[in-house]
Amino acid sequence: MLSPADSLAPEWLVVPDDVNDLPSAVWPASAARDADGVVQLAGIPATVLAQTYGTPLLVVDEDEVRSRARAFRLAFDAAAADHGTTAQVYYAGKALLTTTVARWVIDEGLRIDVCTGGELEVALAAGVAPASLGFHGNNKSVAELERAVDVGIGTIIVDSAIEIERLAAITARTGTVQRVLVRVISGVHAETHDFLATAHEDQKFGFPLAEAEQAVARIREIPGIEFAGLHCHIGSQIFGVAGFRESAARVLELHATLLEDGPVPQLNLGGGFGIAYTSVDDPTPIETLAAEIVDAVAEGCEARGIAVPALSFEPGRAIVGTAGVTLYEVGTTKDVSLDAGTSRRYISVDGGMSDNARPALYGAQFSARLASRAGVGEARLSRVVGKHCESGDIVVDHEFLPADVSPGDLLAVPATGAYCAPLASNYNHVPRPPIVAVRDGRSSVIVRGETIADVLARDAGIEATGIDR
Repeated sequence: MLSPADSLAPEWLVVPDDVNDLPSAVWPASAARDADGVVQLAGIPATVLAQTYGTPLLVVDEDEVRSRARAFRLAFDAAAADHGTTAQVYYAGKALLTTTVARWVIDEGLRIDVCTGGELEVALAAGVAPASLGFHGNNKSVAELERAVDVGIGTIIVDSAIEIERLAAITARTGTVQRVLVRVISGVHAETHDFLATAHEDQKFGFPLAEAEQAVARIREIPGIEFAGLHCHIGSQIFGVAGFRESAARVLELHATLLEDGPVPQLNLGGGFGIAYTSVDDPTPIETLAAEIVDAVAEGCEARGIAVPALSFEPGRAIVGTAGVTLYEVGTTKDVSLDAGTSRRYISVDGGMSDNARPALYGAQFSARLASRAGVGEARLSRVVGKHCESGDIVVDHEFLPADVSPGDLLAVPATGAYCAPLASNYNHVPRPPIVAVRDGRSSVIVRGETIADVLARDAGIEATGIDR
């Protein structure tokens, strides 16, 4: 029977049969509890990781990243081969880009797309061949474009008429030829948060379909720019393939029209494939995504009497999201009385919106588990909150956790590998946590954590006053 507090739970939240379970869809494959009930990641107890590196701590399972990257490559290779074409898989670096992660995905046969000059430099610092990179962005500066052309980047995804002219000037001045895709807006409205939907008409990315033909015509006039095809992305955290099928159909209409005046070698349908953040999420299997999306492209090409182009895809979250688990230490717990005799249990941890901004930005839902031991007693509806001076500083909005969660316990929040570290901030002058990779019982820092001294180092007023730090 539900308690009065449990009536506050959203309809989708299911009371777990076992409050200590680790749902396989949400956690990396290596996650398990040892004989003492401690959560282990790649064979390393969460307690050991916390003692070694401190908390908050983002732990990334290397084998999980590698296996998912490999699965995407193999699935799209097979699906494309079934229709007599090829497929390239680009890892969407914005999800989580470090030199180490870049090397992992390159090792597994992927390419990488970046969307700023900073991300470009990370990939180059990792030793990634520039020809294996794609460069996104709605406002690439002249300096960023010059750098990309200078290093020999594989593809630039152009986003505006101004960018085309910038590239025309750069390539004329340097005597180079730059390969580009044209990003188009298909008008398909992905079933996701408004800020994550990127193919509706009223937004900043790409050319509307009605204007893209003119953009391609201009590119074909420029000796220093090689038109390589079209790009479309409908959003992020998308389940199912219906949106991808519809988007492909619309973009193929333009593709067929452009073929009348020259080759259109490639079609990039972006990424945005969803993952499970809670036990009730049901993401589409990678093999199903690949087979059904490529089938849809092949059907569209057959209906128009055109050849199936080379295909490209850009998974990011779906590769790295489930590989990440964030560890926190519980600081305080309290019950807040509400109306009708209900109360909400608040569990405060030592991180928050500075290391995971997604709940505040998008209302994103996460799950959590007691990690330093097995909980006892009944499951209790709880809200995990951070330490920041904001009422919206929520880490996990709704979760059933053991009733005996207490100060000093470790909580683990899974599926934090994507868009947590990249969105991290120093809000309230809180240092950003380290990122640690785990594999086969070993751990290593891949991004060092900040100290208060690091945070203060940017404050020029400290040096000006001679304050001793």
